[in-house]
Amino acid sequence: MLPIFVKKKKMKAATYITGEAPKYGDFADPIAENDDQLLITVKAAAVKNLDKGRVSGQHYSSGGDKQSKVAGIDGVGQLVDGTRVYGMGITGMIAEKALIDKNKMVKVPNGVDDVTAAALPNAVMGAGAALRYRANIKAGDVVLINGATGVTGMMAVQLAKHFGTKKVIVTGRNEASLAKLLTLGADEAISLKQDDEIIVKRLKEINSETPFDIVIDYLWGHPAELVLSVFQGDGGITHKVKYVTVGGMAGDKIQLSSGILRSVDLEISGSGLGSLPHEAFQKLFTELIPEVFTLAAEGKIKIDTVTANLKDVETAWNREIEGGKRLVIVI
Repeated sequence: MLPIFVKKKKMKAATYITGEAPKYGDFADPIAENDDQLLITVKAAAVKNLDKGRVSGQHYSSGGDKQSKVAGIDGVGQLVDGTRVYGMGITGMIAEKALIDKNKMVKVPNGVDDVTAAALPNAVMGAGAALRYRANIKAGDVVLINGATGVTGMMAVQLAKHFGTKKVIVTGRNEASLAKLLTLGADEAISLKQDDEIIVKRLKEINSETPFDIVIDYLWGHPAELVLSVFQGDGGITHKVKYVTVGGMAGDKIQLSSGILRSVDLEISGSGLGSLPHEAFQKLFTELIPEVFTLAAEGKIKIDTVTANLKDVETAWNREIEGGKRLVIVI
């Protein structure tokens, strides 16, 4: 008797080999291996810096192998029973189908469309997790958001105001985005295009009037050095500052004077994959993302998006996206 060969079903997906841009093509359908894995028909998946870093091999969580994979860490779609959910992918999410972890999914409420639901969560993780779980934000805090003109920075401004902050100061280089941040709740915007002395002088003035409680930093590099210099003490009692780095858009390294660390009550930490305690990471899915979905449904949180179809993923991947907007691939 001749052997019977079963041909694996294939779907369309954004496939890649580490170091190369994703391409539109065929990939084997994912198959759940246990009860924690749920099959989802994907409707939309956002393209974030994290996704690009993983694909290029430049993010610390990138795999080093050269096997073909599907891009995208998260997305929105329908479960087999028709329930619409956002989920973290066990398999790549920029595809017609994917597997998600049932413990890392959130139901999408009516009033939030697929594109918005796909774009919001990563921004919430990069902003809300840093504010709530790393900086332990409280009502009345004064917050500086360094490099706030990107999607996540804009989310950080809105969430900081939602959490009851007294004042939110933002920095950035994109003048149009800085102006928009003022409409989203920022109290003052400082252009990083100015001379270093002018930037530091203004930050020191603000810190003297209303001391910063929290700094959320998306830039690191030289801009972080400027901000940290503001807190240099003179030997007296200082105000506690929690400094949380979320990104390194201006450079991966800084020079930090020992004198700054010894002269001020300064706590430096990071917020990203691997830095959140397990309990806090789970609360993203049980508390924070559902809370922001509700705010979005009520029109209290905004995020700007640009869309492209899955078949156009290669072109869209390399497209220059206007500052403050998230690219979402529609399946």
